[in-house]
Amino acid sequence: MRIDEMSIPGTFLVTPDRIHDDRGSFYEGMRTDVLDRALGYSFEPRQINYSVSRRNTLRGIHSVTIPPGQSKYVTCVRGALRDVVVDLRVGSPTFGRHVSTQLDEDSGRCVYVPEGVGHGFLTLAEDTRICYVLSSVYVPGTQIDIYPLDPALAVQWGFTEPPLMSEKDSQAPTVAVAKAAGLLAEWRGSRTAAGGK
Repeated sequence: MRIDEMSIPGTFLVTPDRIHDDRGSFYEGMRTDVLDRALGYSFEPRQINYSVSRRNTLRGIHSVTIPPGQSKYVTCVRGALRDVVVDLRVGSPTFGRHVSTQLDEDSGRCVYVPEGVGHGFLTLAEDTRICYVLSSVYVPGTQIDIYPLDPALAVQWGFTEPPLMSEKDSQAPTVAVAKAAGLLAEWRGSRTAAGGK
């Protein structure tokens, strides 16, 4: 597999090598040894989540406070989506910037999201299914939600009609409000901010 760092420090795009034959295809979705070499620290899965969404569903932007912190390895296992990561680490050279990537079942591409970086997506197909491999278990009260349509972030989601959003996401604070409230992590370099030990 190929692992490339994206323009937000500590975020990576993982592109698997697919093997095709008459039966279909095969590829490795994750190899922690290869991922760990790219990250410079160990990613240890603690929880796996799935979401199933209708077309034009917008989920996010979500993160977790530090502590406990949470890194994510995100894969689209059915359908297609526009995946977005947003740097929410105060003091980062890319604070407030985002990177958008299309993930789909055909490519098998994955995105690694480090601690302190927000994540969201817009589904591009019906019955889109996402798998999240997480570095920490769910801890109530530690979630950070940022309004995904925050004009300051200027995320180009690409929807042509109002997206389906949860009440929680549609009423989430802007990044400026979250920053003023002290909810966001401080930048300490890509390795430390990403959970390197």
